[in-house]
Amino acid sequence: MRINYTTLFKTIASLTEGETDAVALMATVACEVHHADDRFDWTGFYRVVAPELLKIGPYQGGHGCLVIPFSRGVCGAAARTGEVQLVPDVEAFPGHIACASSTRSELVLPVWNGAGDLLGVFDIDSDQPDAFTLEDADQMALILAAAFQNAA
Repeated sequence: MRINYTTLFKTIASLTEGETDAVALMATVACEVHHADDRFDWTGFYRVVAPELLKIGPYQGGHGCLVIPFSRGVCGAAARTGEVQLVPDVEAFPGHIACASSTRSELVLPVWNGAGDLLGVFDIDSDQPDAFTLEDADQMALILAAAFQNAA
């Protein structure tokens, strides 16, 4: 099953309309994205909870790392740089944190609210190598921007 971004965007927009609570938004987005494509093995958020520190937020899949400093891993790199991390082979990523040994590739996007505050990162892991495309990154960025525009 491959993702239909038009349908996913509309579904998430409908489900999150008027919601401002970041955790409620994260839970809804994680659930909808996780079940939209069978490439997605783990789908979830790491929230900014202190300067330079991420903690696990709502997710779908097996357990994740509980705490990730901005200085470590793919999620830390996305938070630190504010740039999307599209990693075709996690073993080749310097400082990769293996929260799950099954992860082969990863897509991590910074999540901003409409005021420009970094709320956290959205992490999608796959047990398939090179599972993600630039289209995935671009479409997920559009979904996140729309969903979190009014987040507190």
